[in-house]
Amino acid sequence: MMRLYWIALKSIWRKEINRFGRIWIQTLVPPVITMALYFIIFGNLIGSRIGEMHGFSYMQFIVPGLIMMAVITNAYTNVASSFFSAKFQRNIEELLVAPVPTHVIIAGYVGGGVARGICVGILVTAISLFFVPFHVHSWWVVAVTLVLTAVLFSLAGLLNAVFAKTFDDISLIPTFVLTPLTYLGGVFYSLTLLPPVWRAISKLNPIVYMISGFRFGFLGISDVPLAFTLSVLVVFILVFYAWCWYLIQRGSGLRT
Repeated sequence: MMRLYWIALKSIWRKEINRFGRIWIQTLVPPVITMALYFIIFGNLIGSRIGEMHGFSYMQFIVPGLIMMAVITNAYTNVASSFFSAKFQRNIEELLVAPVPTHVIIAGYVGGGVARGICVGILVTAISLFFVPFHVHSWWVVAVTLVLTAVLFSLAGLLNAVFAKTFDDISLIPTFVLTPLTYLGGVFYSLTLLPPVWRAISKLNPIVYMISGFRFGFLGISDVPLAFTLSVLVVFILVFYAWCWYLIQRGSGLRT
């Protein structure tokens, strides 16, 4: 039985990777171009006027945040659009009636989102080498934070797809929730620059911890303790996973 589950999981992974791989010009190239523009405008043009941040050039400081921003957006978007498309085309019903556990369905779609997020992250990192020297303080922190963040936002995209009733619903959360939280998550600034009140408010934003942890992996500096960052990621992943499992198991928003 486990062998059959493994075959099902690999099939979903293969389908998801082929899905964004076939249209790589639409899925992988645009985020790389967008991040390159950020590097040019905020790093080269504005960064030269800002100076150093915690002993690093402004360009070096924002690179980890920009990489993480690309990973978050693409992991989320991949799962949200793919799962909702399966709902819209009634393909998801084939999985629901098949002898495939809910855990396998979730892991399959999340694996596709993580794959796209990591691919985009690697490409953006490669582009950043044209602007700043490569510097990694701790490889294991970079890898763990990257994977956990991609898993978390893949699960968030899956939740969005479960609740969505139209294609317009897929864009609401990224536009009105995800984008503001990302820009206010410390990508372009350090929390130490904020007044105490705004610093405390910023710590309610979970993306702050992800960017801070990822920046620690690259530069060895962070606005919050690494242990707390990893704890926040694990707690959110467990909550979102349990929520996804409950909704899919019940067929909420899936069966018509």
